[in-house]
Amino acid sequence: MDAVPIAVTAGSIAVAIAAVVAAARARRRADAASRARDEAVVALGARLEASEAERDSASTILASMEEGVLLFGPDGVTRYANLAAEGQLGARPGSIDALLPLGLQRIARRAADERTILVTEAETGAPTRVLRGFAALTDDGSVVLVLRDITETRRLDQVRRDFVANASHELKTPAASIQAAAETIRTAAGEDPSVIPRFASQLEREAARLSRIVSDLLDLSRLESGSELDESVALDAIVRDEGERFEEPAAEAGVGLSVRADGIPRVRGSSRDLALLVRNLVDNAIRYTRPGGKVDVDLTTDDGEVVLAIVDTGLGIPSRDLPRIFERFYRVDRARSRETGGTGLGLSIVKHVAENHGGRVEVTSELGQGTRFEVRLPAPA
Repeated sequence: MDAVPIAVTAGSIAVAIAAVVAAARARRRADAASRARDEAVVALGARLEASEAERDSASTILASMEEGVLLFGPDGVTRYANLAAEGQLGARPGSIDALLPLGLQRIARRAADERTILVTEAETGAPTRVLRGFAALTDDGSVVLVLRDITETRRLDQVRRDFVANASHELKTPAASIQAAAETIRTAAGEDPSVIPRFASQLEREAARLSRIVSDLLDLSRLESGSELDESVALDAIVRDEGERFEEPAAEAGVGLSVRADGIPRVRGSSRDLALLVRNLVDNAIRYTRPGGKVDVDLTTDDGEVVLAIVDTGLGIPSRDLPRIFERFYRVDRARSRETGGTGLGLSIVKHVAENHGGRVEVTSELGQGTRFEVRLPAPA
């Protein structure tokens, strides 16, 4: 009779143990599942943070680009436009249909239809800007349009073309005169020796003019790469020296020359280039002043700047020409410039020297009354 309770008790213990083991296993599985969920949540959060960081980085990069970037969805509606694109177009277009100029709209449509990369150039705005657009289709059917402002590139290309054309013309003229004078001298040597001195003088003048053009071109090329600002320059001494250099040419031209430059602080820069600046301005003033006129050169300080003013009573400059006088080979009076030996490069050299020294050149003029050139350079602290 006692064996039955014992067996029952043993069976109950076994069941209890099995239940405990099963419960432990269930807890372990639940803990593992919980850990897996936690790890999945952490991993998902990390991916979301990484995704957001990538989006922020992409947005920052696109916003800081000089190129304009627009994204149009498959329905043609604008999904994204960075600040550069809005600035180049004047406003954010709501869709491809609202995109102007029409040349950009056409390549955006064709890129979607033809599934290819298309490029065009279009003018927009006032003053006119030239935009180069690149349109391409993405995998999801959207269209990306990248805009680049090439207005300055176009302008520089035109400047280079004009420079080559002008330089060729300016060099060709004295070269042709030299060749003609040399041929005349060779022929006249046996037939009419009396004309030789006249043509020899012409040969000398044209050779000197050619030499000046080449010298100015070399100076301009060097200045475009910058000036070496490693000297403490006594600009007042340079102005006085250049004034003495031009005393005789001014007297021969019947032009009074006055120079005032005392007690001016030294400036940081290149004495060679600053002498070139003064020389060109004084030479230019004398060339364009009639006999009986005068040229005043004053070096002063004003509001933390060293100011060089060259004032003449010469021919003056028409207002329509003032914006262009610093261009290479630009002349207000071509005939007089060539007659007096000007190269058309002096004022361009002056502007480059002033800007290389952190300064600027200002000009005011009245036709028939004279001109004032003012160079302002930063004074040392």
